[in-house]
Amino acid sequence: MRFLIAMLCCVSLQLHAQKPKKPSSSEIYEQLQQLNFLGTALYLAAHPDDENTALISYLVNDVHARTGYLALTRGDGGQNLIGPEIRELLGVIRTQELLAARRTDGGEQRFTRANDFGYSKNPKETLEFWEKDEVLRDVVWAIRNFKPDVIINRFDHRSPGSTHGHHTLSAMLGVQAFDLVGDASVFPDQLKYTETWQPKRLFFNTSWWFYGSREAFEEANKDNLVSVDVGGYYPAYGLSNTEISALSRSQHKSQGFGNTGSRGEQIEYLELLKGDLPSNGNLFEGIDTSWNRVQGGAAIGEILNEVEANYDFKNPAASLPGLLKAYPLIQNLEDAHWRELKTKQLTQLIKACAGLYVEAATGQQTAVANENISLNLEAINRSEFPITLQSVVLPGGEKIEVLENLVFNSDFEKQVNINTGAADLTTAYWLKEEGSVGMYKVTDQRLIGLPETPREFKAIFNLQMGDQFIPIATDLVYKYNDRVDGEVYEPFEIVPEASVAVKDPVIIFANAQPKTITAEVTAYISNLKAQVALKVPQGWQVSTPQQISIAQKGETKGIDFTVTPPANASEGELKPQLQINGKTITTKTVTIDYDHIPLQTLVLPSTNKLVRLDIAKKGNYIGYIAGAGDVIPESLQQIGYTVVTVDPDQITAENLAEFDAVVMGVRAYNVVEELQYKQPILLDYVKNGGTMVVQYNTARGFDFPNLGPYPLELSSDRVTDETAEVKILDPNAEVLNYPNKITQKDFEGWVQERGLYFPDQYDASYEPVISIGDEGEKPSEGSLLIAKYGEGHYIYTGLSFFRELPAGVSGAYRLFANMLSIGKNDQKIKQ
Repeated sequence: MRFLIAMLCCVSLQLHAQKPKKPSSSEIYEQLQQLNFLGTALYLAAHPDDENTALISYLVNDVHARTGYLALTRGDGGQNLIGPEIRELLGVIRTQELLAARRTDGGEQRFTRANDFGYSKNPKETLEFWEKDEVLRDVVWAIRNFKPDVIINRFDHRSPGSTHGHHTLSAMLGVQAFDLVGDASVFPDQLKYTETWQPKRLFFNTSWWFYGSREAFEEANKDNLVSVDVGGYYPAYGLSNTEISALSRSQHKSQGFGNTGSRGEQIEYLELLKGDLPSNGNLFEGIDTSWNRVQGGAAIGEILNEVEANYDFKNPAASLPGLLKAYPLIQNLEDAHWRELKTKQLTQLIKACAGLYVEAATGQQTAVANENISLNLEAINRSEFPITLQSVVLPGGEKIEVLENLVFNSDFEKQVNINTGAADLTTAYWLKEEGSVGMYKVTDQRLIGLPETPREFKAIFNLQMGDQFIPIATDLVYKYNDRVDGEVYEPFEIVPEASVAVKDPVIIFANAQPKTITAEVTAYISNLKAQVALKVPQGWQVSTPQQISIAQKGETKGIDFTVTPPANASEGELKPQLQINGKTITTKTVTIDYDHIPLQTLVLPSTNKLVRLDIAKKGNYIGYIAGAGDVIPESLQQIGYTVVTVDPDQITAENLAEFDAVVMGVRAYNVVEELQYKQPILLDYVKNGGTMVVQYNTARGFDFPNLGPYPLELSSDRVTDETAEVKILDPNAEVLNYPNKITQKDFEGWVQERGLYFPDQYDASYEPVISIGDEGEKPSEGSLLIAKYGEGHYIYTGLSFFRELPAGVSGAYRLFANMLSIGKNDQKIKQ
């Protein structure tokens, strides 16, 4: 990983993969106010969407404090409402959603190396997967680098077991770190890159919810609480703070956190945990947040306060003389922390006041190491202030002399060629090395906590403005014109020469018959010639390696291989690989493309799981009604089912009659409004002899009166230990015996959890099949319920099949096949 030494004296102003920010006159003034505020706050919680966006937006836009959100995890263990990605790929999506939220509310984003492995009920359970000292190390590292005066915990550190274990532990670590960050003997190796720091105050962002009810909160003693009204209105944006907060929170689209804006007073309460209690809601009371805070800052403050007082909204360029006068004084500050931060802010202001636009763009989205690519450099000065473009330092370090006067509103453009050199792959840094279930592995201390991999390819525009030399860095971007969307910006990525992948992450063999497996090869260079091979575990057989030629860069071709499983049950890894000019490539290039986040390009190990099952099934034709997103259809197709996705408006008695069974996608009743009208048709299908499998729905706010043919109420009961003991309640139950005999062995190897949102109240017509529970808790019998209804069967299950089937868990496949086969041991099967 290469870092630009010049980062201390120049700033990347272009946001990744979106059109560059072009602030309005009012927004420039807001930036000027932030330049003149030298105070920092850090909000701390566990996951994406835990943060209080109203408070973050208030601190940024009302107080004008530099404000960050430290999320311990990237949300890898959550569910996904917008697509099939789970685990690490979902973590990439949620990372970008957090960055979109911060672009909306103005905050900054940081992380630790903790991997969100899923729900845990208390901190003790969390620490079975997280390495406490390492996560604490990362929290200390974040605080030492961000240097907040004020830290705000989202959760209560004193109530383990009352909420998600990650939540409570985030608060416990915040309290512990507050006392450690100033001690040079704690994690001393960090001091090679940073220095100790001591925040002034630590708060807990409490609310009535933590007191159990609004009434209890009203009666509680509030002597140690600070109240802040975060409902203010900002004329510069034409929005209230709470409207900005709603826009920010709505960026968490994969979690379904769309939020409606509100207006008017909104009080937030902060309980003081450490430090002295401020008055009048001023969280920074007693902390010098003026330029007097730093040695040599008084003169800077005098200049910049005058600039702010005389700001001309009709002519922001009138502020340039004052800003340029302050620039060398900030450059000469001894305090490196404030020198770097304020240089970035001031450079951004100078650029904005001048209406200055700089860009380095290429017409190709990807390149490989040592490839020649063409760039278009652009610079335009949209003010009357004289600016000279002296030179441009190209990605790779070559400097070209320009000496071009940027005349008012006259566009400068230049085409140049560069070579990418020995460039690193631009993939997510935390996925480069294999970690553990609970921790990502990152060996470069300087990367830990960053939201993204730093962009290596930048162009630095060296400008002469008055008597000041101002370097402005901008990321190299891929830009093109779309016939619908117009001008589109995407990240420029460094990728391998080729990608090799087998589409299905898990390949199931339901018998000993061979399968044709297609390896897809994508070329990122022209005239690719390679040998393609599949490596299989001992006991498996595969056809011989094959040669492939691909003429065009970006083209994908498939090569078919015959893979034969062993006669008996077996599991192992399939590893596709390429041989190119004596070099072996064992990676695949994955893209994640959603409208609300930048295009993500990842280079990941290319591996697939092979599973030879001992499995039988009855029935063939399955109807699937999609919910919030899972890959159940693809998984069932792997074991020989024909699965048809049924649009809700196509749910009719005639259409359903064709199916041997109907499966509801996860959270279908939470997200598909039409089901409230179609449910009677579905239940009639069961009554007339059909089999219906309903997967879990979330309990909060759930109001669906006829979820099943008999009364059934969901709860928040869940079993988070994937190894929790499973007790069979009825050994003779058909679903445990036909067509596959289900034993304790079938519950081995499960991932992340046993299940969630089990019904806790249900009619006696439902037969509970198994009992499971986490250690120390009363077992639940609601994880798999079966009811005979008319001539058919209705099954409700909170077991986490949506995780187990994509992970290739053999027992989960066998049990699911039994659910689809129920009642068919003496029936003629539809063909």
